[in-house]
Amino acid sequence: MKVIYTMKTGKIDLAKSMNEDAMKLGVSMLKRRLEKIHLGGGKKKIEKQHAKGKMTARERIEYLTDEGSEFLEVGALAGDGMYEEYGGCPSAGVVTGIGYVNGRQCMIVANDATVKAGAWFPITGKVNLRAQEISMENRLPIIYLVDSAGVFLPMQDEIFPDKEHFGRIFRNNAVMSSMGIPQIAAIMGSCVAGGAYLPIMSDEALIVEGTGSIFLAGPYLVKAAIGENVDKETLGGATTQSEISGVTDYKMPDDKTCLDTIKTLVGQMGTFENAGFDRVAPKKPKLDPEEIYSIFPENPAKPYDSLEIIKRLVDDSKITEYKKGYGKTIICGYARIDGWSVGIVANNRRVVKSAKGEMQFGGVIYSDSADKAARFIMNCNQKKIPLVFLHDVTGFMVGKRSEHGGIIKDGAKMVNAVSNSTVPKFSIIMGNSYGAGNYAMCGKAYDPRLIYAWPTAKVAVMGGSQAAKVLMQIQTSALKAQGKEPNEEESKALFEKIKSRYDKQTSPYYAAARLWVDGIIDPLDTRKVISMGIEAANNAPVAKFNPGVIQT
Repeated sequence: MKVIYTMKTGKIDLAKSMNEDAMKLGVSMLKRRLEKIHLGGGKKKIEKQHAKGKMTARERIEYLTDEGSEFLEVGALAGDGMYEEYGGCPSAGVVTGIGYVNGRQCMIVANDATVKAGAWFPITGKVNLRAQEISMENRLPIIYLVDSAGVFLPMQDEIFPDKEHFGRIFRNNAVMSSMGIPQIAAIMGSCVAGGAYLPIMSDEALIVEGTGSIFLAGPYLVKAAIGENVDKETLGGATTQSEISGVTDYKMPDDKTCLDTIKTLVGQMGTFENAGFDRVAPKKPKLDPEEIYSIFPENPAKPYDSLEIIKRLVDDSKITEYKKGYGKTIICGYARIDGWSVGIVANNRRVVKSAKGEMQFGGVIYSDSADKAARFIMNCNQKKIPLVFLHDVTGFMVGKRSEHGGIIKDGAKMVNAVSNSTVPKFSIIMGNSYGAGNYAMCGKAYDPRLIYAWPTAKVAVMGGSQAAKVLMQIQTSALKAQGKEPNEEESKALFEKIKSRYDKQTSPYYAAARLWVDGIIDPLDTRKVISMGIEAANNAPVAKFNPGVIQT
């Protein structure tokens, strides 16, 4: 290990110092990015909201949720760097997350009217559907704080007609109602056209006098369609919809009274049958969690001991390893996080020696480790223990020996077990999450209840250098077929161009912008995310586990 010396501190581990600096820089960049995103459409737009007597989306959530409680935001980075030709779409123009209202966890969805008047971009619809999915999976009451101009018309073809588009939200309203999941909607600004169905398909609807309005067609469209002249308030204001049409249930004088009434309504709700996940008094990790910064390598290719990361995430730093001496490139074990019993599946990044004496690369899933993980996942389902997946995986092992050993069959066992698992699954992408390794470790396609990434995460089919080499070979062959032979300098330039584009696409920000992950977090918030996720999941009974066909 390389070390440096100083007169003041003596011996310093240079590698750990570099790791710590890189992680702290990544966390600092994340916080700066979020600070900008939290301004929504900017300070001037916020001032306009206040001038109308309206709170912003984030102010509404802060007032609605219990003082001093945690708010777990989902999709804070959604839309980041997208739609630049339209001026951008911070947080997809909607703030969503799990918060505590009158002591009860609720999913909260608040349109941000400072971003294009709260209009719906394609990513806005995706975030709303994700919020409803979390609500349905965990039987969480959902609160909609509506303030939206409706579909963003220049992109209507990407938000309106398909299965996972705008209309799916109203379908979900109906399904959630049939499931008995409470839905409360507050019309705190515009609510127009198809969007008007959302609050009225909820169980109860509130409307704020003077600023709230709801109608299928606004004054301009009414004039164009039938030639009638009518003002906004008469057409669909609070008095009209509360006292004449009866469309809404409560007329509120201002934002704060509206939010106070929601608190009261939530406080009077009954509870559901819970899942019965085991929880004891929480204990902090015995080892300092901040040491994760210096343990996790700044270079994603460097090996490290994943067990040391786990010990800084779990209660009392204790884990009971399952099949410790077998399938060493995956760590499986029972532990507690904030008092909750969990089963942990983590890629082991150390270079290890198999029982046969063969060296195995860290972060790669071999046949024995896939078999071990599949069995562990089934055990956790049998015992009703939530699963936590800690990703730092480059994929399954390839080559003649692995193919002859049945890597496809063993990999299929693990994917099958993950797919059919009925206990809640939570994924944290710490480092690499490449190829089929992403699938086997419960990537987004495998229905994790929550999936968050560290600033060090990379999500892709393969690493940037490997992908660039493959793509360069293909492009070079195409040029040769045209009779063109690129020289060394041209080949190098082509490689760097491809790698740069691919590296950008593997960034956690690229993934978070498209909601491949629910957000990016400081590693020190990992325990909070998992704990709040299990608390939410405990609201919904677990279905019986049926593993399907798993070849042995």
